[in-house]
Amino acid sequence: MKILAQNKRAKFDYEILETFEAGIELLGFEVKSVKAGQVNLKGSYVVIQFTGPKGKPEAWLINAHISPYKPAGKIKYNPTRSRKLLLHRKEINYLLGKQKEKGLTLVPISLYTDKKWIKLEFGIGRGKKKFEKREKIKKREAKRKMERAMRKNLSVE
Repeated sequence: MKILAQNKRAKFDYEILETFEAGIELLGFEVKSVKAGQVNLKGSYVVIQFTGPKGKPEAWLINAHISPYKPAGKIKYNPTRSRKLLLHRKEINYLLGKQKEKGLTLVPISLYTDKKWIKLEFGIGRGKKKFEKREKIKKREAKRKMERAMRKNLSVE
């Protein structure tokens, strides 16, 4: 498993309650571009829409930026187009219920390879409040200060 892209803001801005894995439907040159690391998940999200045949629900990755593959030449292409996610019907129905709950959203966490397939890890997230983010930063800085002090004491002796 090789991680190709991560959404670092996801775990800072959201409390991830549950994670899922989905395949992603890409064009040929997009696959090469993703494997080259030319992808950005910042600001992207997952939605469940009734767009399939007979109005069946489908999962979509919205606003993920995949740059055009440079060696392919000039291609007319929208790098932030919506991409279909490949999930089982039961999972989609479960996520549809969770998406309707107040305060929950579907947030992409990382994009990685699983053998030859490209997979998206996303989670059900509840947005953190500003004071929760500040507390996390304070704890991280306090921990860093403690580690520095411990290293300094060990080097003096």
